[in-house]
Amino acid sequence: MKDNLYKILTHQEWEISKASGFITTELDLNDGFIHLSNAAQLSTTLALYFSDHEEVILLLPELKQIQDKLIYEAVDSQSKRSGKFGHLYAELKVSQISKSWVLKRNAFEIPEDILLEAEMRKAAD
Repeated sequence: MKDNLYKILTHQEWEISKASGFITTELDLNDGFIHLSNAAQLSTTLALYFSDHEEVILLLPELKQIQDKLIYEAVDSQSKRSGKFGHLYAELKVSQISKSWVLKRNAFEIPEDILLEAEMRKAAD
C-alpha cells in the first residue's frame, strides 16, 4: 500500500464541504480530479498554494476507501515540482476522512527552493 495522502482545504472550503458532505474545491472541479499530497509533498504544497492563509485544514482520507479511484501522476513539464502526485478521480466524501487537523502558520518558513529540493530528492528515491 502507498503512503498516506492528504488534502488541504481553506476554512471556507471545509465549511462548504461539511455542509454538502463532499470535499470540493474550485481547483479540483476545474482539473477534473482531487489533488492530494503525500507527507513529503505537504510543505511545498502549503508554501506554493496556501501562503496567503494563516490557517488551513489538513485532512487524511481513508486510503482503503479511495485507492481504486486513485492514480499517481507526474507533474506537467511546466511545473517547478517533481515526482508523482495522488489524483483522485472520484468524489471524496467527508465520511471518508479519518482525521483532520488545523494547521497554523508558523514563525519560521523554509525557502521555496529548499522545499523543492527536498521534494525532488524524495521523488528520486
